[in-house]
Amino acid sequence: MKTSLKSLIAVAFAGLFAVAAQAQPAPKVLIVDMAKLYDGHFKTEEQNGKLKADQAKAEEELQKLNAEGNSLVKQFNDLKEQVNNPALSSDAKAKSQADLEAKGQEIQRKQNDVNQFRANTQRSLQQRINNFKQFLLEEISKIAIDIAKKKGATLLLDKSGPTLIGVPSVLYFDAGYDITEDVAKEINKERPAGSVSASTSTSTSTSAPAAKPASSEAPSVSFPGAKK
Repeated sequence: MKTSLKSLIAVAFAGLFAVAAQAQPAPKVLIVDMAKLYDGHFKTEEQNGKLKADQAKAEEELQKLNAEGNSLVKQFNDLKEQVNNPALSSDAKAKSQADLEAKGQEIQRKQNDVNQFRANTQRSLQQRINNFKQFLLEEISKIAIDIAKKKGATLLLDKSGPTLIGVPSVLYFDAGYDITEDVAKEINKERPAGSVSASTSTSTSTSAPAAKPASSEAPSVSFPGAKK
């Protein structure tokens, strides 16, 4: 009798576990391409334009500094000719030598100014790119998550970036589970009228999450005749 009771209890528990397992919904996984959404976002296009304009201003300033440096180098070379002039008196030669050394120091200071300006510009532009990327990816993520939830997803994966060993983060998926276009449509609802579409945009100052910025560095400059 006791054995039969235990058997009945075991069967009852097994039935309860089976019902509970059936009650759990099957997981639904959806896919999104964050890099594509980032590249095609109208805010990325706007940011690209701003960065390109600021890079042009930085290049103009560097060209100005370069012209000033070239002028200093010319003055240095003129003073050097005076020092080497055999007809020059000893006093005049001593003065020219002092002027030559002072001019060399001035050239070095100008070169330092150029290097500092270039480094500051590169650092500033890169920081702007990083800050913008973080902000926009968070914004895109929120929209993608909302859409995924509305579609009943229990998991949303990004297919754009590689893993630590260099393979795609998602090896295979049915195209029907990709919500990238749905997210893009939601994003484009806020696109300003007259904004250039992603397909015709050519600027690449800010890049997709998985790629390096194409134009994050300021133009380089050097002085002819000056030591690096």
